[in-house]
Amino acid sequence: MTIAPASALPWGEVWGQDAAVETLRAAAADPAALAHAWLITGPPGSGRAPLAHAFAAALIAEGPEDEHTMRQVIAGTHPDITALRTEGVIITIKQARELVERSYFSPSIGRYRVVVVEDADRMTERTSNVLLKALEEPPERTVWILCAPSDADLLPTIRSRVRVLRLREPDVDQVAALITARTGVDAAVAEQAARHAQRHIGMAQRLATDEASRIRRDETLRAVLRVRGIADVVEVAGQIVQAATDDAKALTAERDEAERSSLLRTVGIADGARIPPAVRSQLTALEDEQRKRATRSLRDGLDRVLTDLQSLFRDIVMLQFREDADIINLELMEDMRELAAKWPAARTLTVLDHIASTREALEQNVQPTLALESLLVTVVSGRSPS
Repeated sequence: MTIAPASALPWGEVWGQDAAVETLRAAAADPAALAHAWLITGPPGSGRAPLAHAFAAALIAEGPEDEHTMRQVIAGTHPDITALRTEGVIITIKQARELVERSYFSPSIGRYRVVVVEDADRMTERTSNVLLKALEEPPERTVWILCAPSDADLLPTIRSRVRVLRLREPDVDQVAALITARTGVDAAVAEQAARHAQRHIGMAQRLATDEASRIRRDETLRAVLRVRGIADVVEVAGQIVQAATDDAKALTAERDEAERSSLLRTVGIADGARIPPAVRSQLTALEDEQRKRATRSLRDGLDRVLTDLQSLFRDIVMLQFREDADIINLELMEDMRELAAKWPAARTLTVLDHIASTREALEQNVQPTLALESLLVTVVSGRSPS
C-alpha cells in the first residue's frame, strides 16, 4: 500500500468518498459517535480496504499530529492493528478464532485496538458464528471494521451487530482521471480501462498499465461473439480457462518462489541443497497456503471473465431496447449491433441469467471448463440446460 504524504494522513489513499471520510473522521474524534463494530460496503474497487485502514489509523493515533503512528498503522506494522485479507477461497474458522483472540487484548500503545477484516463476505456461516460474541460484547477499547461488497453478503446476525457505511460508486470519467494521475497513461487508455473495468479502480489500473490484459480481454469477448457450434464451444471454453490459469500463475509464481527461497534462507538452507526432514513440514505448510492462493487467483480470474461477458451481453440487451448512451464495450459496437438485430431480447436475457448461474456453479467447485461449456451452449442455442 502506498503511504500517503503527511499532509494527507490518514485519508490520503481514500479517493472519491468524502461523505464516508467525514463520518469516520467524526467517529474517530468523538467516542460518543463511535460504534464498536463497522461494516464498510461498496462495489469492488470502491476503496473499502483503504478507507478501513485509514479509519484504523485515525482511531489508534493520538490525534492528527501523530503522523508516525498513522504511518505504522497504514503500513500494517503497528501492534494495535490486526488485519486479515484472505488469500484463500474462504476465511477459515482458525483464522476467525485468531482474530477473536486478538480482539480481547488491550491496546498496547494506541488509543484503540482495531481488527480489520477486508473480505468479510468470504466467511461461511460457521465462521461468522465464531465472530458473533466478539462483535456483540467487545472490550471497551476494541473496534471491528468489516469490509464486503454488500451487507447482504453477511449473515443477518452479523449485520445486526455492526454499523453499516455504504460507499458511493465513482463515474467512469473520475476513475479515468485517477488512473491517469496515478500512472501517467494516456487519457484515452485510462478512459477505456475505466469503462471496461466498470469503474473498479484496481482492475482499471491493471488494464491501463498491462497491455497483455487488455488484449486478452478483447480476444475473449470476440471469441465468444464468434461461437457458432459445439466445436466452437469446446475450443473457446478451453481457451478461456487456459488464459485464466496462465494469468493466475503469472500473478502467483514469482511470489511463491520468493516465499520458498525466503523460508529456506531463514532456516539456513542454501539453494539446491537437500531439505532436511525437520524443515519439510514447514515447506509443506507453505506450499499448501500457496495452492489455496492459486485456487483463489484462478477463481478470481474466471470471475473477471464472467464480469466481462456480463458487460458484453448487458450492452447487447441495451441495444435491443434502443438504449446506447451507456455502452461499456464501445470497441465491439458493430458486432453487438449485428447480434442485437439477430436475436430477440429474451434470448440475451437468458444468456445473462446463465452467466449468473455459472458464477454460482464455480463457487460450488464445478469444473470450470464444464461450467463455461454449458454457458457457451446457451449462447449458441439461446436455451438454458434443463
